[in-house]
Amino acid sequence: MTSPDTGPATLHYGDGEFAVLKPGRFVACAVTGKSIPLEALRYWSASRQEPYAGASEALSRLGGAA
Repeated sequence: MTSPDTGPATLHYGDGEFAVLKPGRFVACAVTGKSIPLEALRYWSASRQEPYAGASEALSRLGGAA
């Protein structure tokens, strides 16, 4: 049987931090769908409530210049 914390997590994204609503090991990038381990998660949007795999994905989603 799989432990409930081995699948995707549900998070609430705040300014500079996130809160775990449902335990898990990863979240999916909102742009690429790539799994992001929670310990590696550095980019997200609090207003959109979505995570990004890296700076380039965040910039592409948020309309920033590269």
